[in-house]
Amino acid sequence: MKNIRNFCIIAHIDHGKSTLADRLLEYTNTIKVTEGQMLDDMDLERERGITIKSHAIQMEYIHKGEKYTLNLIDTPGHVDFSYEVSRSIAACEGALLIVDATQGVQAQTISNLYMAIEHDLEIIPVINKCDMVNAMPEEVEDEIIDLLGCKREEIIRASGRTGMGVDEILQAVVERIPHPEGDEDAPLQALIFDSVFNSFRGIIAYFKIVNGSIKSGDEVAFINTGKEYTADEIGVLKMEMSPRKELHCGDVGYIVSGIKTATEVKVGDTITHVERPCDKAISGFEEVKPMVFAGLYPIETEDFENLRASLEKLQLNDASLTFQPESSVALGFGFRCGFLGLLHMEIVQERLDREFNMDVITTVPNVSYLVYDKQGGVKEVHNPAGMPEVTLIDHIEEPYIKASIITTTNFIGPIMTLCLGKRGELLKQEYISGNRVELHYSMPLGEIVIDFYDKLKSISKGYASFDYHQDGFRPSKLVKLDILLNGEPVDALSTLTHIDNAVDFGRRMCEKLKELLPRQQFDIAIQAAIGAKIIARETVKQLRKDVTAKCYGGDVSRKRKLLEKQKKGKKRMKQIGNVEVPQKAFLAVLKLD
Repeated sequence: MKNIRNFCIIAHIDHGKSTLADRLLEYTNTIKVTEGQMLDDMDLERERGITIKSHAIQMEYIHKGEKYTLNLIDTPGHVDFSYEVSRSIAACEGALLIVDATQGVQAQTISNLYMAIEHDLEIIPVINKCDMVNAMPEEVEDEIIDLLGCKREEIIRASGRTGMGVDEILQAVVERIPHPEGDEDAPLQALIFDSVFNSFRGIIAYFKIVNGSIKSGDEVAFINTGKEYTADEIGVLKMEMSPRKELHCGDVGYIVSGIKTATEVKVGDTITHVERPCDKAISGFEEVKPMVFAGLYPIETEDFENLRASLEKLQLNDASLTFQPESSVALGFGFRCGFLGLLHMEIVQERLDREFNMDVITTVPNVSYLVYDKQGGVKEVHNPAGMPEVTLIDHIEEPYIKASIITTTNFIGPIMTLCLGKRGELLKQEYISGNRVELHYSMPLGEIVIDFYDKLKSISKGYASFDYHQDGFRPSKLVKLDILLNGEPVDALSTLTHIDNAVDFGRRMCEKLKELLPRQQFDIAIQAAIGAKIIARETVKQLRKDVTAKCYGGDVSRKRKLLEKQKKGKKRMKQIGNVEVPQKAFLAVLKLD
């Protein structure tokens, strides 16, 4: 056990985690690196150039004549996948904190670092991309020393592209990161930190052994779910899974036991032996807090059960996704899903399409509100359709967040304007080092859900970084904005919005829908309404056939007769015609600007 090291790589987006992981794998001869980012094995990750899933892999390294087993977990950097990072940190004793030499410390660097410090991990600071022309390693070293309070000689300079500093990193991992603590002879206690679904072998759980050891063929029990299984195959995670007869205390590995039902494996659960169980489950594993809620509905109603199965399988691989069934007047049966952010929602939608062939309609994302009625009761509302009558509501409370934005001084003005437009209030402003400043804001979560992050990136030319955590509920003047098509409300498009923004938002929504709705044989009236009051209206003009084309010459009454006949037909059609809203329209509402 003293020759095992478990460590993860944490950093902000695009600081070169996956590229550096490639160099480590190459240096230890674990695999032959044929293309960039070998650990990002999902098509989506390759296309977007981001890490979505944490990936665990085992390397072997010889140091001073001794062989060491290094278990590396590469983690995502995006704030929407921070739950993946928290799970990886729970399975490690140390972390490589990677900072880009051209950009310095950014918001996600700090938030992931605090998460690692809470779990008492040993931190090894690494400055990546030192081979770049515009690298500023001295300034970045100063920032890291301010942040960590470490010595200058403890910081390793490296480059994921050229491989510089890789040997120093591996030496530091062996010398500075403690080996796993645990009792080889105690009852088995292993923490599940991830799982995947395999259509041939059932559910495969990834675990880290905290105490005891496990052999293939053992009878094991999962504590939280209370289920018992036989360990048909256990092994370690190389690029592929490689089976082993026995795994010991401190090892990271996988278990195949033919589990069929997705709900029986929970991330954070503890595995133990049936005959000699451990006293208690491993603690310290946090529940996920979804930030954004949206409805997912199958396009064909009979696909409802398939969608449920697909979501369950996806949830195994992405534990931060939560869902529960709900129904909508316009869309039938579907699920109300909780996501960690908009990018997470987009990725889930893409994965459902690619991995499970599920076409879904997504409703406008929103957050959950607390509605207090006049009798003093309280109800949690995720969906504008679930709002009680306006006359019964005493007041509504909405969730607030504390946001920290790190940026350079020349973008402070536009960023403050953006935050004020989103009803944010400045709590404090701190200069970190040089020309970098950290702004602390208190903001309603509902305002940042839709497009805040995209706008922040564009006005700061990609340099501002953003991180947030929840900060309770506060009373707010919110109204339900309905969109009516020919007088019929479309519940998938209704939103809860602040009273000051309602008129402007309603008007923009009507204009956008006017562009997107296909023209029909009759006029379509698009209206935005608060309660019974219409606040905006647009009309999609009807398609008209020139019925008077064949009528030439003669009296004008002949033309009028034809037009009257057409008018009657249009009127009848309008009574029975209904308007199909394309999926494009649902999504465009999110990107109104």
